[in-house]
Amino acid sequence: MHAMVLQTPGAPLRFEPREDPVPGPGEVRVKVGACGVCRTDLHVVDGELPDIAYPIVPGHEVVGRVEALGAGVTSLKIGERVGVPWLGHTCGDCLYCRSGRENLCDRPRFTGYTCDGGFATHLVADARYCFPLGEADDDVAVAPLLCAGLIGWRSLVMAGDGEHLGIFGFGAAGHIIAQVARRQGRSVYAFTRAGDVVAQRLALSLGAAWAGGSEEQPPVPLDAAIIYAPVGSLVPLALQAVRKGGRVVCAGIHMSDIPSFPYRMLWEERRLLSVANLTRGDGIEFFKVAAQAGIKTHTSVFPLQEANEVLSKLRAGQITGAAVLQP
Repeated sequence: MHAMVLQTPGAPLRFEPREDPVPGPGEVRVKVGACGVCRTDLHVVDGELPDIAYPIVPGHEVVGRVEALGAGVTSLKIGERVGVPWLGHTCGDCLYCRSGRENLCDRPRFTGYTCDGGFATHLVADARYCFPLGEADDDVAVAPLLCAGLIGWRSLVMAGDGEHLGIFGFGAAGHIIAQVARRQGRSVYAFTRAGDVVAQRLALSLGAAWAGGSEEQPPVPLDAAIIYAPVGSLVPLALQAVRKGGRVVCAGIHMSDIPSFPYRMLWEERRLLSVANLTRGDGIEFFKVAAQAGIKTHTSVFPLQEANEVLSKLRAGQITGAAVLQP
């Protein structure tokens, strides 16, 4: 097999040959068909997350086929197409796992962060955390759903059922969740980097009622806003845009510091929430919703060996929709 490997924080990924991994008990080996590139991969590469296990292979929006079964695996079969998401393993024993909140597990493992991920030709994954995908749509189209879609769905549920929804950061997650929200009958208001007419045009083409820069005020007060961009200064802007009793959901795993803001912005029962990871239940629910909504992902495809260039483009805001690597 081959993989793009991160040896130290901030270093370029290196394309390296490796022995094919052998699945242990409860695990499967997956031959990768496509792997989406997520902003969290940038946080891993840049060393912005704690306790990264170096060397590490990033990538957690994996679509592929089961190539080998470890002992005791009966839920999957050879050749089956599966998705491997960010949450790769939980302990099953801590308070959070026992209370149905495995996304908050005290001893989790995360694909592409604390165990090797999908910027590779193959990876090993816990069979319990692989989602059977069936054969609808191709691997490239499905890959962004494994994180941008799943985290997007969890953040949309946390945002409540208000009619007027703001989306700050109209990238991979934003363009997916806008389609779900429109299917639910909501009005979507897309906030982008100032002057990013490409992202704004994409938002409007997907049915957004309005698209503009993050510093602008929407034409109506928002019932809720979701922040996908890892920019702390968006929090007071989003709070300013939501009505009394509205919600602001921070959907990223990492965000720059939130600047101070007057309590008056939060008062009147506005709520500021964060999303942490996902549960397997989120995945089961979301893939049903995605099929019903007929989500079409807007993707740019690159060879696996160009992972460094793709990460640079993502960092510079030069990717519209979602980027996907293919071995």
